[in-house]
Amino acid sequence: MSYEIVGKLVAKFDIVQRTESFKTREFVIEKSEDINGRTITNYVKFQCVQDKTAMPDRFNLGEDVKVLFNIKGTKWVKDGRENYITNLDAWRMETVKLASEGDMPPTSLLQRYPAKRRSSRRPALLKPRLLLFRINT
Repeated sequence: MSYEIVGKLVAKFDIVQRTESFKTREFVIEKSEDINGRTITNYVKFQCVQDKTAMPDRFNLGEDVKVLFNIKGTKWVKDGRENYITNLDAWRMETVKLASEGDMPPTSLLQRYPAKRRSSRRPALLKPRLLLFRINT
């Protein structure tokens, strides 16, 4: 199962060669949320493996990014004790650009060209449409 999170890139670590054929790299994003008027900040560490280890290089510290990741869990036994580890394996990172006031078309254009109603008797023709939305932060 795949998950995603948006936050600020705050740390990038060096590539670690674990074995001759396996390498990893970690990075951290900061995720702040307003919960009942109180800001809660979490720091989430991700792991990249193999050919994904160069992925964080495309982004600068302080930049807002979206991370797509899988949750991986491993169990092993050492000296008769069961041990568990959970990794957040990042497989994609994207730049996040939130829409600003200047990016939205003027309201007068939206009012000048209202959406057409379709007749229920004819099948609808598929036409490309421009979808406009605003993200409030």
